[in-house]
Amino acid sequence: MPSSPKLKSLYLMKIMLEKTDAQNPLTVAEIISELNIYGISAERKAIYNDLDILREFGIEIETIKSKTVGYYVASRQFDLTELKLLVDAVQSSRFITLKKSQELIQKLSSLTSTALAKQLKRQIYVSGRAKSSNESALYNVDAIYAAINDGKKISFKYFDYDLRKNRVFRKNGSEYKATPIAMTWSDDKYYLIALCDEHREIRHYRVDRMYTVTELDDVADVTEPLDMAKYNKRVFGMYNGELVCADLCFDNSLVNIVLDQFGSDIFMIASEGGYFNIKTDISISPVFLGWMFQLGRKAHINGPEKLITAMQKLIDENLENYRL
Repeated sequence: MPSSPKLKSLYLMKIMLEKTDAQNPLTVAEIISELNIYGISAERKAIYNDLDILREFGIEIETIKSKTVGYYVASRQFDLTELKLLVDAVQSSRFITLKKSQELIQKLSSLTSTALAKQLKRQIYVSGRAKSSNESALYNVDAIYAAINDGKKISFKYFDYDLRKNRVFRKNGSEYKATPIAMTWSDDKYYLIALCDEHREIRHYRVDRMYTVTELDDVADVTEPLDMAKYNKRVFGMYNGELVCADLCFDNSLVNIVLDQFGSDIFMIASEGGYFNIKTDISISPVFLGWMFQLGRKAHINGPEKLITAMQKLIDENLENYRL
C-alpha cells in the first residue's frame, strides 16, 4: 500500500540518515528511487524543497559534486570514532551479557549510515574476560538509581554460583533490605554501596549477583555523604576491612603503578636508595595485601603494626599450602 505523501519528509530523513555519509552520497534520482520503495512518488523539484526543510530542522546535509550531484548527512550526534569506542566498551565489559551486548551494538549501529555501520561489527578479545550471565543486571542498576533518587530503601535477593553453575541464594533465599548510598565501578564490575538493615553497617553488593531488586516504600536511612574518589582508593576489590593509615614504601620504578592505583593527587616522598613513600587510608583486606605482595621486593609496608601483622599472617597461611 502506498504511503501517505504527507510522510514524504519523514521518509526522506530516514533515507538520508540510514543511507548516506561523505563516502556514500545519494543523487536526487537515487533518492526518488528510495522513496518509491516506501510507496511515495516525488518530483525532482520537490526533493530540493524537502532537503531544505531537513536543513532548517537541523540536519546538516551537504552537497558533493563530481560527475553528478550527491547529497549526504555530514554531521551526526556521534561520529564513527566515538561509536567505535562505545562498541568496544560494550563488547569488552564483562558486566553486560552477550545477548545484551549484541542488542546495544545494534542500537549503536543505527546512529550512523548502513555503510559505516559495517565497520562497527568488530570483536574485542580481552584475556580472561567472561561475560555475565545475569540478564537482569542492567535493570538492577536502573532500579537502584531510582531508589537513590527517590530516597527509598530497596529489597533484593543475593546469590552465588555452585560447581554446576547454578544460583545458590544466600540466607536461604531470604531478602536483603538496605539503604542504597551509591554505585561504583571496580574491576569491571558494578557494586552497590549500601547501609545494610540487618547489620547496620556499610556493605558492598555486586549488582550482577543481585536478584529481584525492588524499591520499597520505606524511607532511606540518613547516612553520611561518601567521597567516592577517596572511598574507592582505600577499598581494594570492594573488600571491606578495618581502616588504617598505611605507611607504604615503593621502588621508584613503580611510580606509574602507584599513580594508577591511588590517583595523581597522592603525595609521594622521595626516600633513600631509589625508593619513595606514601601515606594513605587503606581497608585491611586480602585484596590489598595480595596487591602489595605481587610487587615483590620493590614494595613493603612500614606500618602500622596491625597491617604488617596481617601481611605476615597471609604469607604464613599460604606457605602452609605449599610445604612438602
